[in-house]
Amino acid sequence: MKNKLFLEIDRMRPELIDMSDYIFDNPELAFKEIKAVKSLTQYLERNGFYVECGLGSLDTAFRAVYENGTGGPTIGLLCEYDALEGLGHGCAHHMQGPSILGAAVAIKECIKEKPFKLVVYGTPGEEGGGGKIIMLREGYLSDIDLALMMHGGPATQTDVKSLAASSINVTFHGKSAHAALKPELGRSALDALLLTFQGVEFLREHVLEDTRMHYTVSDAGGPCNVVPGKTVGSFMLRSYNSIYLKEVTRRFERIVEGAALMTDTTYEIETEKTLESKIPVYKLNELLMNNAELVDAPVRKPAREKTGSTDFGNVTYILPGACIRVAFVDENVSSHSYDFIHEGKTERAHKAVIIAAKILAGTAFDLVHSPNLVKEIQNEFSRTKEKMNIF
Repeated sequence: MKNKLFLEIDRMRPELIDMSDYIFDNPELAFKEIKAVKSLTQYLERNGFYVECGLGSLDTAFRAVYENGTGGPTIGLLCEYDALEGLGHGCAHHMQGPSILGAAVAIKECIKEKPFKLVVYGTPGEEGGGGKIIMLREGYLSDIDLALMMHGGPATQTDVKSLAASSINVTFHGKSAHAALKPELGRSALDALLLTFQGVEFLREHVLEDTRMHYTVSDAGGPCNVVPGKTVGSFMLRSYNSIYLKEVTRRFERIVEGAALMTDTTYEIETEKTLESKIPVYKLNELLMNNAELVDAPVRKPAREKTGSTDFGNVTYILPGACIRVAFVDENVSSHSYDFIHEGKTERAHKAVIIAAKILAGTAFDLVHSPNLVKEIQNEFSRTKEKMNIF
């Protein structure tokens, strides 16, 4: 039966590759992915999916649904399609939509004997925009039993952990004064910011090893001969555990408070967004890799134990989910690079689109035909959350 799925995906290959190349040739930044969304949703509509374009506050988010009978699992297939500013599709997001669509249409056409519901979500603005965070906040993505994604990479593998991250802006307000004539009248907002940087450096020794802390000056407050009355710093705090990140954030806020006290200034802390750490589901990862072996996906490797930050982590923090990465660049090549760009329309990239579609379709087949699998995955997810004290 899976061979039928795979043959259907092979039949769609020219259209899927054309879509991938079209999105690659027309890179669009976060929340402006108009051409990509039109290409993907028109294909879904032509193939019998009910499509909603524009979800909540996001004009370039979409939801496409196909239901076969009632009472089966609801499988979510998620795709991204935004590009990087100045780099284009240096993260291979142009491959995701076509892979997801190939899997979705093949499942619709080939699985008739068992009930299921497919929900394809188009999730804009992953690159810095946090589109999935907004979608979750506005009530989307919670209507599925589990979520599946794909991503191009240097190896075919799944992920275990991802970095939780908080992006924070801190504004200090002091009192401006001439630095040479009346410095005693000033209260330096820049001093407060510099003290905060120093406090972060002292904090590094007293946090878990996998904690990351980054900072930069966004607004230094003016020329060097003036005591600055206002400065802005940007910070990113990261940990592989969302709960521990909250503790690190609390301590960071005390540093900011202390810097303000030392300089007789005031401050404002604004959290731009928080990316949650992934809650791994080994059963789902295993299922994806079993299907990767079945289709002989290239460069199969064990799961990546630790990865960077992604808004997919926010999805997998509240429901089971997994992403299959499929090799299309040389090993040890990093994403967000020109190597990804150079390989974006090669035969390796085209092959990865089709292989990922087959892996996802095969995994969905297993979930539909073995309903206990979905329950096992959900139970594992719940047990892991309990161990991590996440409720």
